[in-house]
Amino acid sequence: MAGNTSLSRAKTVQNDEFYTQYADIESEMNAYVEYNPDVFRDKTILLPCDDPEWSNFTRYFAANFTRFGLKKLISTSYAKSAGSRQLSLFESESPLFDESKHETHGKLFTLTSDTDGSGDVDSDDIQFSGYLDGDGDFRSDEVCRLRDEADIIITNPPFSLFREFLAWILEANKSFVILGNMNAIPYKEVFPFLKYNKIWLGYKMLNQDMYFIITDEYKKWVTENKKEGSAYKIIDGVVMGRLASACWFTNLDHGRRHDPILLDTMAHNLKFNKRLKLEFEKRYGKVEYPRYDNYNAIEVPFTECIPSDFDGVMGVPITFMDKYCPEQFEVVWQASGNAYANAPHEIMEELEFDPTVKYGGGLGTAVVNGQAKYSRILIRFKKRGESL
Repeated sequence: MAGNTSLSRAKTVQNDEFYTQYADIESEMNAYVEYNPDVFRDKTILLPCDDPEWSNFTRYFAANFTRFGLKKLISTSYAKSAGSRQLSLFESESPLFDESKHETHGKLFTLTSDTDGSGDVDSDDIQFSGYLDGDGDFRSDEVCRLRDEADIIITNPPFSLFREFLAWILEANKSFVILGNMNAIPYKEVFPFLKYNKIWLGYKMLNQDMYFIITDEYKKWVTENKKEGSAYKIIDGVVMGRLASACWFTNLDHGRRHDPILLDTMAHNLKFNKRLKLEFEKRYGKVEYPRYDNYNAIEVPFTECIPSDFDGVMGVPITFMDKYCPEQFEVVWQASGNAYANAPHEIMEELEFDPTVKYGGGLGTAVVNGQAKYSRILIRFKKRGESL
Protein backbone atom coordinates (compact mmCIF):
# COMPACT_ATOMS: atom_id res chain seq x y z
CA MET A 1 0.00 0.00 0.00
CA ALA A 2 2.82 2.41 0.87
CA GLY A 3 4.42 1.76 -2.51
CA ASN A 4 1.18 2.55 -4.31
CA THR A 5 0.82 5.78 -2.31
CA SER A 6 4.33 6.87 -3.25
CA LEU A 7 3.70 6.04 -6.89
CA SER A 8 0.46 8.03 -6.85
CA ARG A 9 2.21 10.98 -5.25
CA ALA A 10 4.98 10.88 -7.84
CA LYS A 11 2.41 10.79 -10.61
CA THR A 12 0.63 13.84 -9.17
CA VAL A 13 3.87 15.81 -9.08
CA GLN A 14 4.55 14.95 -12.71
CA ASN A 15 0.99 15.84 -13.72
CA ASP A 16 1.60 19.32 -12.37
CA GLU A 17 4.22 19.80 -15.08
CA PHE A 18 2.11 19.53 -18.21
CA TYR A 19 3.23 22.25 -20.63
CA THR A 20 0.60 23.63 -23.00
CA GLN A 21 1.17 23.59 -26.75
CA TYR A 22 1.34 26.88 -28.64
CA ALA A 23 -1.49 25.91 -31.01
CA ASP A 24 -3.85 25.19 -28.11
CA ILE A 25 -3.16 28.57 -26.54
CA GLU A 26 -3.61 30.31 -29.89
CA SER A 27 -6.92 28.57 -30.60
CA GLU A 28 -8.35 29.48 -27.21
CA MET A 29 -7.21 33.11 -27.16
CA ASN A 30 -8.45 33.72 -30.68
CA ALA A 31 -11.99 33.00 -29.48
CA TYR A 32 -11.87 35.85 -26.97
CA VAL A 33 -10.32 38.25 -29.45
CA GLU A 34 -12.88 37.38 -32.13
CA TYR A 35 -15.72 38.04 -29.68
CA ASN A 36 -14.12 41.25 -28.35
CA PRO A 37 -11.19 42.61 -30.41
CA ASP A 38 -10.18 44.90 -27.52
CA VAL A 39 -10.25 42.24 -24.81
CA PHE A 40 -6.49 42.54 -24.21
CA ARG A 41 -5.97 46.18 -25.25
CA ASP A 42 -4.07 48.32 -22.73
CA LYS A 43 -4.05 45.39 -20.32
CA THR A 44 -1.29 44.04 -18.11
CA ILE A 45 -1.19 40.25 -18.36
CA LEU A 46 0.40 38.10 -15.68
CA LEU A 47 1.65 34.63 -16.61
CA PRO A 48 2.54 33.06 -13.25
CA CYS A 49 4.67 29.92 -13.04
CA ASP A 50 5.94 30.53 -16.58
CA ASP A 51 9.51 30.74 -17.83
CA PRO A 52 9.69 32.50 -21.24
CA GLU A 53 12.47 30.25 -22.47
CA TRP A 54 10.15 27.25 -22.16
CA SER A 55 6.62 28.58 -21.81
CA ASN A 56 4.39 28.83 -24.86
CA PHE A 57 2.11 31.25 -23.00
CA THR A 58 4.88 33.83 -22.83
CA ARG A 59 5.92 33.15 -26.42
CA TYR A 60 2.37 33.54 -27.66
CA PHE A 61 1.64 36.84 -25.93
CA ALA A 62 5.07 38.24 -26.80
CA ALA A 63 4.44 37.42 -30.48
CA ASN A 64 1.02 39.11 -30.31
CA PHE A 65 1.96 42.01 -28.04
CA THR A 66 1.45 44.68 -30.70
CA ARG A 67 -1.59 43.07 -32.35
CA PHE A 68 -3.41 42.85 -29.04
CA GLY A 69 -2.31 46.31 -27.93
CA LEU A 70 -0.95 45.02 -24.63
CA LYS A 71 0.33 47.40 -22.00
CA LYS A 72 2.64 45.00 -20.18
CA LEU A 73 3.47 41.31 -20.00
CA ILE A 74 4.75 39.82 -16.73
CA SER A 75 6.04 36.26 -16.40
CA THR A 76 7.22 34.60 -13.23
CA SER A 77 8.93 31.25 -12.95
CA TYR A 78 8.72 28.72 -10.14
CA ALA A 79 12.15 27.58 -8.99
CA LYS A 80 11.05 23.98 -8.36
CA SER A 81 9.64 23.34 -11.83
CA ALA A 82 11.61 21.27 -14.32
CA GLY A 83 11.76 24.05 -16.90
CA SER A 84 12.95 26.68 -14.47
CA ARG A 85 15.91 24.57 -13.39
CA GLN A 86 17.36 24.89 -16.88
CA LEU A 87 19.43 27.98 -17.55
CA SER A 88 17.78 30.20 -20.15
CA LEU A 89 19.42 32.75 -22.43
CA PHE A 90 17.24 35.50 -20.97
CA GLU A 91 18.80 34.84 -17.58
CA SER A 92 22.38 33.90 -18.51
CA GLU A 93 22.92 36.92 -20.78
CA SER A 94 21.61 39.39 -18.21
CA PRO A 95 23.89 41.41 -15.91
CA LEU A 96 21.47 40.39 -13.13
CA PHE A 97 22.36 36.69 -13.49
CA ASP A 98 23.34 35.09 -10.18
CA GLU A 99 24.26 31.42 -10.35
CA SER A 100 23.69 31.00 -6.61
CA LYS A 101 20.02 31.97 -6.99
CA HIS A 102 19.28 30.17 -10.24
CA GLU A 103 17.90 26.96 -8.74
CA THR A 104 16.39 28.38 -5.55
CA HIS A 105 14.68 31.62 -6.51
CA GLY A 106 11.82 32.39 -8.81
CA LYS A 107 12.54 34.68 -11.72
CA LEU A 108 10.75 37.75 -13.02
CA PHE A 109 10.47 38.61 -16.72
CA THR A 110 8.75 41.64 -18.22
CA LEU A 111 7.86 42.93 -21.68
CA THR A 112 6.69 46.48 -22.27
CA SER A 113 8.28 47.87 -25.45
CA ASP A 114 10.69 47.42 -28.35
CA THR A 115 14.00 47.34 -26.50
CA ASP A 116 16.26 46.05 -29.26
CA GLY A 117 15.30 48.62 -31.90
CA SER A 118 13.93 46.04 -34.35
CA GLY A 119 10.69 47.94 -34.87
CA ASP A 120 8.63 45.07 -33.42
CA VAL A 121 7.75 44.07 -29.89
CA ASP A 122 8.40 40.35 -29.60
CA SER A 123 10.13 37.71 -27.50
CA ASP A 124 13.53 39.28 -28.21
CA ASP A 125 12.41 42.25 -26.12
CA ILE A 126 11.62 40.22 -22.99
CA GLN A 127 13.67 41.51 -20.09
CA PHE A 128 15.00 39.38 -17.26
CA SER A 129 14.08 41.71 -14.40
CA GLY A 130 15.81 39.83 -11.61
CA TYR A 131 15.17 37.19 -9.00
CA LEU A 132 12.23 37.01 -6.67
CA ASP A 133 12.92 36.89 -2.95
CA GLY A 134 11.31 33.45 -2.75
CA ASP A 135 10.85 30.46 -5.04
CA GLY A 136 8.08 32.05 -7.11
CA ASP A 137 5.13 30.28 -5.48
CA PHE A 138 1.96 32.08 -6.56
CA ARG A 139 0.86 32.37 -2.91
CA SER A 140 3.89 34.45 -1.91
CA ASP A 141 3.45 38.13 -1.08
CA GLU A 142 5.60 39.24 -4.00
CA VAL A 143 3.66 37.25 -6.60
CA CYS A 144 0.42 38.44 -4.98
CA ARG A 145 1.58 42.01 -5.59
CA LEU A 146 2.16 41.17 -9.26
CA ARG A 147 -1.33 39.64 -9.36
CA ASP A 148 -2.77 42.86 -7.98
CA GLU A 149 -0.93 44.87 -10.64
CA ALA A 150 -2.27 42.72 -13.47
CA ASP A 151 -5.60 43.00 -15.27
CA ILE A 152 -5.72 39.43 -16.61
CA ILE A 153 -4.10 36.21 -15.37
CA ILE A 154 -3.49 33.44 -17.90
CA THR A 155 -1.69 30.15 -17.34
CA ASN A 156 -1.80 26.40 -16.87
CA PRO A 157 -1.61 26.18 -13.06
CA PRO A 158 -0.54 23.08 -11.11
CA PHE A 159 -3.53 20.73 -11.40
CA SER A 160 -3.14 19.62 -7.79
CA LEU A 161 -3.53 23.23 -6.64
CA PHE A 162 -6.38 24.21 -8.97
CA ARG A 163 -8.86 25.03 -6.17
CA GLU A 164 -6.37 27.22 -4.38
CA PHE A 165 -5.17 28.90 -7.57
CA LEU A 166 -8.70 29.81 -8.65
CA ALA A 167 -9.48 31.21 -5.20
CA TRP A 168 -6.24 33.23 -5.40
CA ILE A 169 -7.48 34.84 -8.62
CA LEU A 170 -11.06 35.40 -7.51
CA GLU A 171 -10.12 37.01 -4.21
CA ALA A 172 -8.38 39.73 -6.22
CA ASN A 173 -11.34 40.07 -8.62
CA LYS A 174 -9.22 39.55 -11.72
CA SER A 175 -10.08 38.45 -15.24
CA PHE A 176 -8.51 35.12 -16.12
CA VAL A 177 -8.15 32.18 -18.48
CA ILE A 178 -6.69 29.06 -16.84
CA LEU A 179 -6.51 25.37 -17.64
CA GLY A 180 -8.07 22.80 -15.36
CA ASN A 181 -9.88 19.50 -15.31
CA MET A 182 -13.60 19.16 -16.03
CA ASN A 183 -13.89 17.12 -12.83
CA ALA A 184 -13.39 20.42 -11.00
CA ILE A 185 -16.89 21.50 -12.11
CA PRO A 186 -18.67 20.03 -9.04
CA TYR A 187 -16.02 21.21 -6.55
CA LYS A 188 -17.58 23.27 -3.79
CA GLU A 189 -14.93 25.93 -4.47
CA VAL A 190 -15.86 26.09 -8.16
CA PHE A 191 -19.49 25.18 -8.76
CA PRO A 192 -21.21 28.18 -7.10
CA PHE A 193 -19.29 30.53 -9.41
CA LEU A 194 -20.45 28.49 -12.42
CA LYS A 195 -24.06 28.52 -11.20
CA TYR A 196 -24.16 32.29 -10.79
CA ASN A 197 -22.34 32.95 -14.08
CA LYS A 198 -19.30 34.45 -12.44
CA ILE A 199 -17.07 32.01 -14.32
CA TRP A 200 -17.66 29.54 -17.18
CA LEU A 201 -15.89 27.05 -19.39
CA GLY A 202 -13.68 28.31 -22.19
CA TYR A 203 -13.97 27.95 -25.94
CA LYS A 204 -12.38 24.51 -26.38
CA MET A 205 -15.01 21.78 -26.32
CA LEU A 206 -14.74 18.91 -23.87
CA ASN A 207 -14.88 16.28 -26.61
CA GLN A 208 -11.52 17.51 -27.91
CA ASP A 209 -8.54 15.86 -26.23
CA MET A 210 -5.53 17.94 -25.28
CA TYR A 211 -1.93 16.80 -25.55
CA PHE A 212 0.81 18.39 -23.48
CA ILE A 213 4.57 18.60 -23.47
CA ILE A 214 5.81 16.57 -20.48
CA THR A 215 9.06 16.07 -18.61
CA ASP A 216 11.46 13.25 -19.46
CA GLU A 217 10.77 11.70 -16.05
CA TYR A 218 7.04 11.58 -16.71
CA LYS A 219 7.56 10.25 -20.23
CA LYS A 220 9.42 7.33 -18.69
CA TRP A 221 6.75 6.72 -16.07
CA VAL A 222 3.78 6.98 -18.40
CA THR A 223 5.24 4.77 -21.16
CA GLU A 224 6.10 2.10 -18.57
CA ASN A 225 2.79 2.20 -16.72
CA LYS A 226 0.12 3.23 -19.24
CA LYS A 227 -1.06 2.20 -22.68
CA GLU A 228 -0.61 4.58 -25.59
CA GLY A 229 -3.86 6.37 -26.27
CA SER A 230 -4.86 6.54 -22.62
CA ALA A 231 -2.48 8.81 -20.70
CA TYR A 232 -0.13 9.57 -23.58
CA LYS A 233 0.22 9.56 -27.34
CA ILE A 234 3.28 9.54 -29.57
CA ILE A 235 2.97 12.44 -32.02
CA ASP A 236 5.68 12.85 -34.68
CA GLY A 237 7.93 10.67 -32.58
CA VAL A 238 7.42 12.67 -29.39
CA VAL A 239 5.68 11.30 -26.29
CA MET A 240 2.92 13.76 -25.36
CA GLY A 241 0.82 13.66 -22.21
CA ARG A 242 -2.90 13.19 -22.87
CA LEU A 243 -5.66 14.70 -20.77
CA ALA A 244 -9.10 13.95 -22.16
CA SER A 245 -10.75 15.95 -19.38
CA ALA A 246 -8.68 19.14 -19.72
CA CYS A 247 -10.66 22.32 -20.19
CA TRP A 248 -10.34 26.07 -19.82
CA PHE A 249 -12.04 28.05 -17.06
CA THR A 250 -12.51 31.77 -17.58
CA ASN A 251 -14.54 34.91 -16.97
CA LEU A 252 -13.74 36.37 -20.39
CA ASP A 253 -16.63 36.06 -22.80
CA HIS A 254 -16.62 34.13 -26.07
CA GLY A 255 -19.29 33.66 -28.71
CA ARG A 256 -19.86 29.92 -28.39
CA ARG A 257 -21.07 30.46 -24.86
CA HIS A 258 -24.17 32.22 -26.16
CA ASP A 259 -25.15 29.62 -28.76
CA PRO A 260 -28.36 27.87 -27.62
CA ILE A 261 -28.56 24.08 -27.79
CA LEU A 262 -30.89 22.83 -30.52
CA LEU A 263 -33.21 20.29 -28.90
CA ASP A 264 -36.12 17.98 -29.72
CA THR A 265 -39.28 17.29 -27.76
CA MET A 266 -39.51 14.53 -25.18
CA ALA A 267 -41.71 12.42 -27.46
CA HIS A 268 -39.26 12.74 -30.35
CA ASN A 269 -36.29 11.81 -28.16
CA LEU A 270 -37.99 8.73 -26.79
CA LYS A 271 -39.12 7.56 -30.22
CA PHE A 272 -36.19 8.39 -32.47
CA ASN A 273 -33.07 8.77 -30.33
CA LYS A 274 -31.59 5.26 -30.46
CA ARG A 275 -28.80 6.07 -28.03
CA LEU A 276 -31.32 7.28 -25.47
CA LYS A 277 -33.60 4.26 -25.95
CA LEU A 278 -30.77 1.78 -25.52
CA GLU A 279 -29.48 3.60 -22.47
CA PHE A 280 -32.87 3.68 -20.78
CA GLU A 281 -33.66 0.06 -21.61
CA LYS A 282 -30.28 -1.03 -20.25
CA ARG A 283 -30.39 1.01 -17.05
CA TYR A 284 -34.06 1.32 -16.20
CA GLY A 285 -35.84 -1.44 -18.14
CA LYS A 286 -38.17 0.99 -19.89
CA VAL A 287 -37.94 3.89 -22.32
CA GLU A 288 -38.86 6.99 -20.37
CA TYR A 289 -37.16 9.77 -18.47
CA PRO A 290 -37.00 8.41 -14.91
CA ARG A 291 -37.45 10.60 -11.86
CA TYR A 292 -34.86 10.70 -9.12
CA ASP A 293 -35.70 8.99 -5.85
CA ASN A 294 -34.47 11.95 -3.82
CA TYR A 295 -34.99 15.00 -6.07
CA ASN A 296 -38.06 16.36 -7.84
CA ALA A 297 -36.28 16.19 -11.18
CA ILE A 298 -35.86 13.84 -14.14
CA GLU A 299 -32.69 12.07 -15.21
CA VAL A 300 -31.32 13.07 -18.64
CA PRO A 301 -28.19 10.98 -19.35
CA PHE A 302 -27.03 12.97 -22.41
CA THR A 303 -27.05 16.72 -23.03
CA GLU A 304 -28.43 16.26 -26.55
CA CYS A 305 -31.45 14.45 -25.07
CA ILE A 306 -32.66 17.37 -22.97
CA PRO A 307 -36.38 17.57 -23.84
CA SER A 308 -37.37 20.95 -25.25
CA ASP A 309 -40.91 20.72 -23.84
CA PHE A 310 -40.19 19.89 -20.20
CA ASP A 311 -40.73 22.75 -17.73
CA GLY A 312 -39.34 21.12 -14.59
CA VAL A 313 -35.86 20.47 -13.24
CA MET A 314 -33.58 18.08 -15.13
CA GLY A 315 -30.37 16.36 -14.08
CA VAL A 316 -27.69 16.34 -16.79
CA PRO A 317 -24.02 15.22 -16.88
CA ILE A 318 -21.38 17.76 -15.85
CA THR A 319 -20.33 17.91 -19.52
CA PHE A 320 -23.48 19.99 -20.02
CA MET A 321 -21.49 23.01 -18.78
CA ASP A 322 -19.51 22.84 -22.02
CA LYS A 323 -22.71 23.69 -23.97
CA TYR A 324 -24.43 25.80 -21.32
CA CYS A 325 -26.06 28.92 -22.73
CA PRO A 326 -27.04 31.26 -19.86
CA GLU A 327 -29.78 32.86 -21.97
CA GLN A 328 -31.40 29.43 -22.49
CA PHE A 329 -30.98 27.67 -19.13
CA GLU A 330 -30.83 28.32 -15.43
CA VAL A 331 -28.48 26.21 -13.33
CA VAL A 332 -30.49 25.38 -10.21
CA TRP A 333 -27.81 23.45 -8.30
CA GLN A 334 -25.93 20.19 -8.60
CA ALA A 335 -26.58 16.65 -7.42
CA SER A 336 -23.31 15.24 -6.14
CA GLY A 337 -21.69 13.98 -2.99
CA ASN A 338 -21.16 17.47 -1.59
CA ALA A 339 -24.38 19.02 -2.92
CA TYR A 340 -26.42 18.75 0.26
CA ALA A 341 -23.72 20.07 2.59
CA ASN A 342 -23.01 23.13 0.45
CA ALA A 343 -26.41 24.03 -1.01
CA PRO A 344 -28.47 26.93 0.34
CA HIS A 345 -31.39 25.46 2.33
CA GLU A 346 -34.01 27.13 0.14
CA ILE A 347 -32.60 25.46 -2.99
CA MET A 348 -32.73 21.96 -1.53
CA GLU A 349 -36.23 22.73 -0.29
CA GLU A 350 -37.26 23.83 -3.78
CA LEU A 351 -35.81 20.63 -5.22
CA GLU A 352 -37.76 18.62 -2.62
CA PHE A 353 -34.61 16.80 -1.66
CA ASP A 354 -35.23 13.72 0.47
CA PRO A 355 -32.20 12.99 2.70
CA THR A 356 -33.68 9.68 3.88
CA VAL A 357 -33.24 7.94 0.52
CA LYS A 358 -30.73 5.09 0.71
CA TYR A 359 -27.90 5.41 -1.81
CA GLY A 360 -24.16 5.39 -2.27
CA GLY A 361 -21.85 8.21 -3.22
CA GLY A 362 -22.41 10.77 -0.46
CA LEU A 363 -25.34 12.86 0.70
CA GLY A 364 -26.71 14.82 -2.24
CA THR A 365 -25.92 12.26 -4.94
CA ALA A 366 -28.81 11.76 -7.38
CA VAL A 367 -30.43 8.34 -7.09
CA VAL A 368 -32.58 6.44 -9.62
CA ASN A 369 -34.24 3.20 -8.50
CA GLY A 370 -31.82 2.94 -5.59
CA GLN A 371 -28.76 3.39 -7.82
CA ALA A 372 -26.51 6.42 -7.31
CA LYS A 373 -25.64 8.45 -10.41
CA TYR A 374 -22.40 10.25 -11.16
CA SER A 375 -22.42 14.02 -10.47
CA ARG A 376 -25.31 15.78 -12.18
CA ILE A 377 -26.03 19.43 -12.92
CA LEU A 378 -29.64 20.32 -12.13
CA ILE A 379 -31.05 22.72 -14.71
CA ARG A 380 -34.30 24.08 -16.11
CA PHE A 381 -35.26 26.28 -19.02
CA LYS A 382 -35.39 30.00 -18.39
CA LYS A 383 -38.86 31.49 -18.33
CA ARG A 384 -39.79 33.55 -21.35
CA GLY A 385 -38.57 37.12 -20.95
CA GLU A 386 -36.20 36.18 -18.11
CA SER A 387 -32.63 37.37 -18.48
CA LEU A 388 -29.39 37.39 -16.54
